[in-house]
Amino acid sequence: MLFHDRYDAGRQLAARLTHYGGREDVVVLALPRGGVPVGYEVAEALGAPLDVFLVRKLGTPGHDELAMGAIASGGDRVLNEEVVRRLRASDQTIARVEIEERRELERQEREYRRGRPLLDVRGKTVILVDDGLATGSTMRAAVAALRRLGPARIVVAVPVGAPETCAEFASEADEAICAREPDPFYAVGIWYEDFSQTSDEEVRELLADARVSAPS
Repeated sequence: MLFHDRYDAGRQLAARLTHYGGREDVVVLALPRGGVPVGYEVAEALGAPLDVFLVRKLGTPGHDELAMGAIASGGDRVLNEEVVRRLRASDQTIARVEIEERRELERQEREYRRGRPLLDVRGKTVILVDDGLATGSTMRAAVAALRRLGPARIVVAVPVGAPETCAEFASEADEAICAREPDPFYAVGIWYEDFSQTSDEEVRELLADARVSAPS
């Protein structure tokens, strides 16, 4: 195991991001739900504001952990063409999964935001955090959607990732930081002692706490 839990992973990741500490132009955006505890620790360490950036994985029917792609707020969709081709996933199958995931995306929007807008990222350095990178489909959708909002710089930051995926994000984002790149990788969850699901309540509490402690 590399990490006890997501909070431990966030603290270890923050140690790789100290050069962004104390800067007024830095915003931390976490992918819910599992990325939020990680992002919380990063934001606390850097003295930066924290928010969620909503993205949903398009899981393969019968193999939900295998991503066919992902969708993000604002309508962006990224497909993993290799997985789609290998599984011969039809347009109808993809559309059916996307409809279900859009419903969940909208529910999370209501649940976590409670009417509050996303932090303004125009001209900012955005550190985009998740609990790990496997195929990278979810993070690619997040990067594509975030680019539309006009940040000056996007830094993809995760505690652990597949080496080949981390290498890909070195060119897809302005910077990619994977604190650990074990090889062979297998899956994100095996590198955590506790990889239990993050609850909606935990996400709400962390966001509320971060708003209280955020720099003005």
